[in-house]
Amino acid sequence: QVQLVESGGGSVQAGGSLRLSCRASGYTVGSACMGWFRQSPGAEREGVASVGSDGTTNYADSVKGRFTISQDSAKNMLYLQMNDLKPEDTGLYYCAAVPASGTCHLTVDHYNYWGQGTQVTVSS
Repeated sequence: QVQLVESGGGSVQAGGSLRLSCRASGYTVGSACMGWFRQSPGAEREGVASVGSDGTTNYADSVKGRFTISQDSAKNMLYLQMNDLKPEDTGLYYCAAVPASGTCHLTVDHYNYWGQGTQVTVSS
């Protein structure tokens, strides 16, 4: 069975950086689409970044130029480097995967495997 476990969340001040990690088991990182999503209280879960098997990346406009998604097939890990963090980046960040090829959409219904999330809090 597929398991995704996120880590690396925490509390930082605006302008700071965090690196999120997602350890996958039962799923081969780099074989298909993986993504990062986030959800803040009272809001819907939203796509942040995705990466396909060919390395093609896709970012939400709000994080372009600040966040970088990457994958390490040898370690079976997915990462999200977050720089210049802003208070509006606060939320529970989820790792997601789907065994599908093609465009890796930043929509919740595109993915069928999810982690439990790691909290990111950015203070002003």
